[in-house]
Amino acid sequence: MDPVIVGILGSCVLFLLLIIGMPIAFSLIFVGFLGVSYLASFQAALPLIARTVYETSYHYPYTIIPLFIVMGGYAEISGISSDLYSTFDKWLRKLPGGLGMATIAAIAGFSAISGSSVASSAAFGKVAYPEMRRFNYSPRLAAGTVAAGATIDFLIPPSLGFVIFGMLTEQSIGKLLISGMIPGLILAGAFMGILYFWVKLNPRLAPSSPEGVTWREKLNALKGIWETIVIFLLVIGGIYTGILTPTEAAGAGATLIFIMASAKKKLNWKILFYSLFESLRVAVMVLFLVAGANVFSYFLALSMIPMKVSAWIVGLEVSKYVVLTIIVLIYILLGCFLDAISMMVLTLPVIFPVVLNLGFDPIWFGVICVLMMGAGLITPPMGL
Repeated sequence: MDPVIVGILGSCVLFLLLIIGMPIAFSLIFVGFLGVSYLASFQAALPLIARTVYETSYHYPYTIIPLFIVMGGYAEISGISSDLYSTFDKWLRKLPGGLGMATIAAIAGFSAISGSSVASSAAFGKVAYPEMRRFNYSPRLAAGTVAAGATIDFLIPPSLGFVIFGMLTEQSIGKLLISGMIPGLILAGAFMGILYFWVKLNPRLAPSSPEGVTWREKLNALKGIWETIVIFLLVIGGIYTGILTPTEAAGAGATLIFIMASAKKKLNWKILFYSLFESLRVAVMVLFLVAGANVFSYFLALSMIPMKVSAWIVGLEVSKYVVLTIIVLIYILLGCFLDAISMMVLTLPVIFPVVLNLGFDPIWFGVICVLMMGAGLITPPMGL
């Protein structure tokens, strides 16, 4: 049978397995194993799985995943999110939609020390949402502000999304992390601008706070951001200057937040065990997804589907930006049904070669891809 036909049938079987509820990682490994067995041999497929799973689990740069997750967990329980929110609340409260804008600004700051959008959403769901409701903010506006703000975490480093993109495409994780800073700040500014003008047009959505704030209180509140600045300079500054590798920076950041949380007496054995267990659980899930993606990518390479699709698209007489728009629309559609990591794992083996052949910069496309992953987090019906 023609290898391309085998690849198409394998992809159909994969989506069928996903529809009936089989875990994505095991679906990828199963279909990849069957495909390689047919196109190559059973003797080639069996060691491929063992080698791929082993190499994925022991590869040193991949230790950045649990370390970033640990950073997010420690940051959530250390009280940094509350300090950031209190600081920006003091400075922005009197503006239209001020509490919502303070939430976005605080999440952007928290994103600079947390690698997990879920951690951001959980932290500010406990801090910011009750405060906005206390001042009679619309429930939809309050919940939407926290959920949309949490997607900023996907762009502002340290970002787990960029780490996974780099793992799947073999791009520099350090360059990807640095590339997300400015787009993340622009997105935060855009969210704050939308909130400002939306509330300006409809003040009933977010009544103004009657509580005034003196300049003395504003200046005193600035002490709430020093921890975030120190951690950010250590982690991102270390990566940018080349003093630390991304993995070393993640380890240093997790250690520093641990020390800060311990000094503030926010940690106990129960919380510490829970944070480490959650980090291990998520890290194992991600590594199995990456291992499954590598096995499935090997099968697709044997079937020549990525090359055929890439050659066909490049041969079309359409602008490469039209193709990029179609890719973005596909990601928006998939975001309705899949989580961010699953979208990357399932699509990048086919889409990334197309993007390279069209002449797009891989780091630039990484920002686009991760931005779409963030949008997918809040796209109904399966939103964050």
